[in-house]
Amino acid sequence: MDIIFYTLQDFLTHTKAVIYILIILTLFALAGFWSFLTARDED
Repeated sequence: MDIIFYTLQDFLTHTKAVIYILIILTLFALAGFWSFLTARDED
């Protein structure tokens, strides 16, 4: 992984993109976990 950041703006843009991806994955994981928890109550 040879990513070279020439400017601070490049670095911040890359960091923001990675953080947005992590937030989206976390929201999907929480939604899946919530549906797992509530599905067990319907017995």
